[in-house]
This record gives sequence, structure tokens and C-alpha cells, in this order.
Amino acid sequence: MTPVPTPPDLRALTTLRFLAALWVVLYTAWPHLDVAFVPVAVTKGYLGVETFFILSGFILSHVYLEAAGEKRFRYGGFLWARIARVYPLHLVTLFGMIGLGVVAGVAGLSIDGSLTDWRSLPAHLTLTHAWGLATSSAFNHPSWSISAEWFAYLSFPAFAFVAWRLRNRPVLATALAAAFALGLYAAFQPLAGYSLTEATFRWGALRIVPCFALGCALYLIHRRGPIPFAGPVALVSGAVMMVSASLGLWDAITVLAAGGLILGLGALDNARAGVLGSKAGVYLGEISYSIYMVCAPVLLLLTNVAARLTGADDKRFHIIVWLALVAAIPVAAMLTYHLVERPARKALRGIADRRAARAGAAKARTDSPERVLQPSETIV
Repeated sequence: MTPVPTPPDLRALTTLRFLAALWVVLYTAWPHLDVAFVPVAVTKGYLGVETFFILSGFILSHVYLEAAGEKRFRYGGFLWARIARVYPLHLVTLFGMIGLGVVAGVAGLSIDGSLTDWRSLPAHLTLTHAWGLATSSAFNHPSWSISAEWFAYLSFPAFAFVAWRLRNRPVLATALAAAFALGLYAAFQPLAGYSLTEATFRWGALRIVPCFALGCALYLIHRRGPIPFAGPVALVSGAVMMVSASLGLWDAITVLAAGGLILGLGALDNARAGVLGSKAGVYLGEISYSIYMVCAPVLLLLTNVAARLTGADDKRFHIIVWLALVAAIPVAAMLTYHLVERPARKALRGIADRRAARAGAAKARTDSPERVLQPSETIV
């Protein structure tokens, strides 16, 4: 079987991951800033997760859709690659939050009582805590989105099946995905009493579906060839996102604009992507998963420490202290990226590569009389 080649990297989209993570960080950290106002765009920071979800559908289609359509897709290898990508850091932050919760309880620090809800632990360990299987928003709360991503990974063959059959009608596919998202958002709110874009551990697995489908559909447009005026498309879409978030418009508008931004940036040649294609931007994008996953543990620890040092019992701090707290998040993320995320991913993929090499060698010994070596499959 022919190895699945790695498509060209889309550097602007890697940097976009950092900007999405930064939006989530501001949303999470702003309540600890001692100011009397909250920008509406900050209150919409949870939509950074929607941007991640669309990106996920787009990038996984970029890497795997053609192999899936041509029956070269290895489901087991795909899932192992996804586990290697997300699970090690999930475990570290999960048990890190458990440790912080236990220590904080012993030290008499103020924490949310649901932080160590042990009934939710099995769901967290199995990455099913956004499937309605967790009793509360426990431990490292942002990891609900990783559980939602796991749901999308498991379902990827179904997304790929539909996308591949619509590959020659990408505009129709995108229109259907957008209509599906709008319909689901419109139907969910009156039934649940809140927006699907704000769902976490109860309906998080459903929350990713319209965004992931939109990302897959947008990739079909990208796959057809470079879109005209990619830069202006990205600029206009980004502006619509900012205006929609700043005015507090319907979240669906911001989500669709995020899709347009991804389509535009994905079509930019790396050499023309400017700062979005820079080494610094790409590096920040590479550590964005760590930024997202360590945000809550770092804030839990440092806001309690800062409150003790400054006497701010309400955990609202002067902007200088607040900026130091926020700056600590990417610093911690760099450590977890280089000490946990990257080496664990490399080790787990190495296990799969060695298994594939052994399987390829065994197949070569039993194949033709010429005993021609077959190329081993790789996991992207």
C-alpha cells in the first residue's frame, strides 16, 4: 500500500491557531482584570473554539480526504495519530488539575467545588466528557473541546464519505454545510435555552459537528485550486468576525465568517502570508494546543498565589499583575510543548512506524518470489 503523502503545510492557518487560542485566553482571563468594563468581543472569546473546530475539519481533510476517497485510508493509524496528538497533554493537565485541587483544598485556597468531581474522572480518561457522560464541568474544563474533537475523529470516515462524493461540487457542499450549521444553531437555542456555541460538557460533541462539516466542505473549494483574491477574502472575513463579535451579533455570523477567514488564509502562498507565515507566528501556532490546555491550570495556580501576595481576595488584579499572569500562560505552554506534547507525540508515532515497518517486512517476505520490499504506511 502506498504511503499517504504529507500535503504542503499551510503556515497562515498554523498561526491562526494561536490567534484563536489567544481569544480563548482573553475570554478566560479577563474576569481577573480589575477594570469596570468588558469588551463585547472578549465575551465572545468562546468562539475561538469554533475556529479550532472549523480548522480541524479543513486540515484533516487536507491531509486525509484523498486517501479516504481512494480507499488508502487506515482508520486505526489515523486514530493513533490523533491520540498521539492530543492525549498525552490531556492526561498531564488532567492530573495536574487534580493535584492542584487536592493541594488547594489542603492549603485552604479558594477553588470551585466541582473541580475534583471524581464521578467525572472515567469520562475524562476516555475522552467522552463532552458526550453528556460527565456529571459536571470538572478538572481541566477546557478539555471538553478535546473530547468533542475525539468524537469528530471517530466520525471522520462519515464526514469524508460525504465530502468525497461532493468533491466536484464544492460550492454546493459549502452551502449545504452552512445551511446545516444555521439550522442547527437556530433549532438548538429554543430547545436548550442557550446557544450551541456555548455548550461544553453536556453538548460539546454536538457543538463540533457543524463546524467540522463546514471545514471539510471549505476544503473542497480549496482543493479545486487557488481561490481568486485570497488576501481580500481573508481580510473581509476577518473584519466581519471582529465586527460581529464586537457588536454581539448572532454567533452563527461569526462562525461563518471564521470559515471565510480560513478559506482565504488557506489559499495564501506561504511566501505571501507575511507575519502569519513567519517563523514566530508558526511557532506560536504549534504551541497553541499547549496554550489552550494549560490556560486553566496556570490561572488557577497563579491567581491564588497573586491573591495571597496582593491581598486581592476577589482575584481581580491591577493590569500589570494581570499581564504577568497572562504572559505566564505561553511560557508554561512552551515548557509543556517541548517536555510533554512534542516528545510524547514523537514516541507514540514511533511505535506505530515500527509496527508498520515490521508489517511491511513480513509482507515482503510472503509476497512475490522477487521479495520486493513494499513501502510502509506512515501516519501524518
